[in-house]
Amino acid sequence: MKATPESLSTEYHESGAWSDVPLDEMFRKTAAEHPDRLALVDAPDRAAWTGGAPRALSYAEADREIDRLAAFYTTVGLSSDHVVGVQAPNTVDTVIAILAALRADLIISPLPLHWRQKNVLEALNSIGAKGFVAADRVETREVGVAARDVAADLFSLRFVFGLGKDVPDGLIELGPMLAEMGDDLKFTPSERPDPADHTATICWSRSGEENVPVTRCHNHWVSVAHMIVQEAHVRDASVMVLPYSLSGLTGLGGGLVPWLLTGGTLHLHHPTSLANLAAHANEVQADIVMTPGPLAQTLDRKLENTKTTLLAAWNIAAPHPTTFVARRRLIDLHIADEFALVAKARGPSAKMKATALGKHSGPIGCESGPALLEIAVTDEVDTQAPTLLVKGPMVPDVGWRTINGDQRRVRWEGTGFLNTNIKVELTDGGIAGFGIPGHYALGTGNLETVDVVYAGYPGVKEAAAFIVEDPLLGARMYAALVPEAGNVPDAGAFFAYLDAEGVDLAKIPHRVLILQSLPRNEDGTISRERLTMRTQRLPAAVA
Repeated sequence: MKATPESLSTEYHESGAWSDVPLDEMFRKTAAEHPDRLALVDAPDRAAWTGGAPRALSYAEADREIDRLAAFYTTVGLSSDHVVGVQAPNTVDTVIAILAALRADLIISPLPLHWRQKNVLEALNSIGAKGFVAADRVETREVGVAARDVAADLFSLRFVFGLGKDVPDGLIELGPMLAEMGDDLKFTPSERPDPADHTATICWSRSGEENVPVTRCHNHWVSVAHMIVQEAHVRDASVMVLPYSLSGLTGLGGGLVPWLLTGGTLHLHHPTSLANLAAHANEVQADIVMTPGPLAQTLDRKLENTKTTLLAAWNIAAPHPTTFVARRRLIDLHIADEFALVAKARGPSAKMKATALGKHSGPIGCESGPALLEIAVTDEVDTQAPTLLVKGPMVPDVGWRTINGDQRRVRWEGTGFLNTNIKVELTDGGIAGFGIPGHYALGTGNLETVDVVYAGYPGVKEAAAFIVEDPLLGARMYAALVPEAGNVPDAGAFFAYLDAEGVDLAKIPHRVLILQSLPRNEDGTISRERLTMRTQRLPAAVA
């Protein structure tokens, strides 16, 4: 299934931005040329946050596992362009499951780890998924049990596979199943024209009112990776530490695909603390380490090797970057939800460079390569901030046709740009990152809808959700509650209520504020800005 209109595909191929090499072929090429090179390594503490002992595979070992699993997928009845959901943390097993699906010409839909069962059910149902790969657990959450329950409610979901050592009954346990079949499973690849133009993934935009499927082909992903590899000067056979889950543009485009492109060693990491990430990177002598942007300055001081390159990821909910002079090469990755990213080296300057409008290709000063992304903004209307417009070889072109027939197209302007609906701040030289601090918390949608959820708690007269800037996560959700007369809300009981109601995890507030009344603007609307300012002035224990 093609993911791009023919006219655009032709344009990108003729420019040199796109090729005929799909992601799996990149892996197979490295496996053929360097079979003994270390390919994938689990974090040493894997067993503390998901099932199974840590594993390490060479390219030859990983290739055999991918081949057998691809054969297994096809043997059980999955065929080209069937959609398979994946909800699993950063492990060797997860990478193998994804690459095997791509080898079998399946379409992967990676789901955020924080999604509850209802979110997973809605997403898989909307895209007509035929299979689902789930971990046994992620920390204390029983993901495998939730996957089994999803399968019971979703008729179209024919195959549910489990990863880990405590896979519940009702799931096909992939590890033991493949071990029993041994080397008898052989995969025979199919031939189809323009394989790199076919749909590879369906990821999920989380910046708006609802979760929207975003379709990318292999070439889209390679264009994203080229932006990073070129700007960061990632060498072949580099050692990379990836703390982002493989569920969207940051983890896949910033980590997995650059690894495929350069044939290095990928160390999977599950973030539990900054100290743990630094220790892991130091232990493996990492060449490349990804990190949330707000943690870059502290991590920079903790890394021992000054030749290690930091990839600092800034999402649309991130605060403005801290001004500091890094001890090493620092690449700022501006992530526009699931639509696009820009990689820019900070250089000797302490300040992040503004993201210029116009075309972006390779490294700064390089004019020879094809444009990978073009950036524009909408005109300002009254007091409304402009929104980000993007187009180019890395930008998704077509929405996924859901099971109810809705095309769910991405939002196109008449000029050929995709309107991300992400508000941005214009500054000298371009855009001050993607997004405006304090305006976004990924996955929450319209805050007024969250107000209604909070106000549903018994004994609450009115409520308001608001955003507080956070140095670690970029933004946190807070709740302000106004109790009815004579009632004193209990914070613990409030959180238990939200959990019992199945409220999306992204909408669970970090802290609760009890007020006599909500601040209002002149027009009577809730002043969330005043709530934010008040809370940020308070000590953490009070807030």
